[in-house]
Amino acid sequence: MLEECGLPYEVKLINIGNKEQFDPAFLKISPNNRIPAIVDPDGPGGKPIALMESAAILIYLADKTGKFLAPEGEPRYRQLEWAMWQMGNIGPMIGQLGHFINSAPEQIPYAIGRYLDETVRLLRILNDRLGEVDYVGGDYSIADMLIYPWVKPALVRLIDMKGDEFGGGKNILSWNARLEDRPAVQKGMNVPPSD
Repeated sequence: MLEECGLPYEVKLINIGNKEQFDPAFLKISPNNRIPAIVDPDGPGGKPIALMESAAILIYLADKTGKFLAPEGEPRYRQLEWAMWQMGNIGPMIGQLGHFINSAPEQIPYAIGRYLDETVRLLRILNDRLGEVDYVGGDYSIADMLIYPWVKPALVRLIDMKGDEFGGGKNILSWNARLEDRPAVQKGMNVPPSD
């Protein structure tokens, strides 16, 4: 979003491996000790504002800039609907699936099956939606910005595992390609720059 809007920003890395997310200074910005979080020195009324949670940050930036969130009516609510769908559904499911496949101290077939089945169900919904529209909220918006970083890294593996259950992800792959073609998405996905 910052790249799309051309807003200046400074990245401050939080090393969660070293538990820097529990540092009191960071907890003032993000009481839930999670990333991302932002501090805008030029917030409402010219005063600094700290925000946590991806959707809240993107809604704030959209309202501040007038970009990537429809100002009113059904288009706005459609974009917010899909933003909330990411926050309450696809993000948590892919996150839990990744944890139980890659990080859990033991492989728990029930947990893996549960999160895999729910992720596949959600990918079916996303694939169907993207068969109707080019972008999840109608026009390119914060909804796409929220969903893409969760779906992209998991998609190839999930298509290999269960792609037949959500149409091989054909519509998601096309959407993915449209987003990858955006210069701001390319820049944003490389923050922080990889070594």
